[in-house]
Amino acid sequence: MTGRTGARPAVRGGLRLGVVILPDEPWSSGGHRWRCAEELGFDHAWTYDHLAWRDLRDGPWFATTTTLAAAATVTSTLRLGTMVASSNYRHPVPFSKEVMSLDDLSAGRFTLGLGAGSSGHDATILGEAPRSAAERADRFDEFVVLLDRLLTERDVSAAGAHFTAAEVRNLPGCVQRPRVPFAIAATGVRGMRLTARYASTWVTYGGLDGAVDVGPEQGARTVAAQVRRLVEVCEAAGRDPRSIDRLVLTGPQLDPCIGSVESFRDMLGRYEEAGATDVVVHWPRTSPPYAADLREFVRVMSDR
Repeated sequence: MTGRTGARPAVRGGLRLGVVILPDEPWSSGGHRWRCAEELGFDHAWTYDHLAWRDLRDGPWFATTTTLAAAATVTSTLRLGTMVASSNYRHPVPFSKEVMSLDDLSAGRFTLGLGAGSSGHDATILGEAPRSAAERADRFDEFVVLLDRLLTERDVSAAGAHFTAAEVRNLPGCVQRPRVPFAIAATGVRGMRLTARYASTWVTYGGLDGAVDVGPEQGARTVAAQVRRLVEVCEAAGRDPRSIDRLVLTGPQLDPCIGSVESFRDMLGRYEEAGATDVVVHWPRTSPPYAADLREFVRVMSDR
């Protein structure tokens, strides 16, 4: 991933490996997972950015930026990021301060993952009416554009349809210049256009309606088609497609194949051939979602 510092060589060719660690445990019991991820040689580690998430909304769930701040203090080479922050409940002005602070705490190891969000709990948790997909996309466009300005310009004022900023000053600015890199999740053309304009990384989780545990053969075909679409969008926008990393998030839909070293290596190879530069798995939980045997997970990641 662009901006990566200090991580060990990629697992296959140019392919890098990341992990999502849910903020579902108190730091006293779950903080060690971030240190372990670094020791296992992951290139980057992420956490989900939600206020309430799926079946876990009635269980422990801690703040995203605070969790990443703590992770920054116990790691030194691991890139850290949000997977992904959306405009469902965030405002660019206070969020830009948190992003700048995370970049400082991590000494320039932070990547800002962004997405348009869904119609889940985060979309209505502030008491607002549910938004259509088109409305969320409109809001997200404005969110990304304003965040870009807030993280690169000294003095920002803006009045949009969804967000307003009045003489905002973000000093001293990001450690990474001109700002932290954006990783934008997009499976459609509109989101890919935003990626081509603002992002250093494109993120896909598959985007297959209702599908789960999609095998690497079908998943790789889907990702390859999306990569071809991304290349077309980039070329139309005058952006070199090679300047954008391509991250595949397994787990929500795509089978991570962590049951054995052989199946895991096969999965990585297929996505690399499909055009991925990065693949992300989930740190095992003791219960769904992402339930798996931790010892086996460590063995596979160690022998990959």
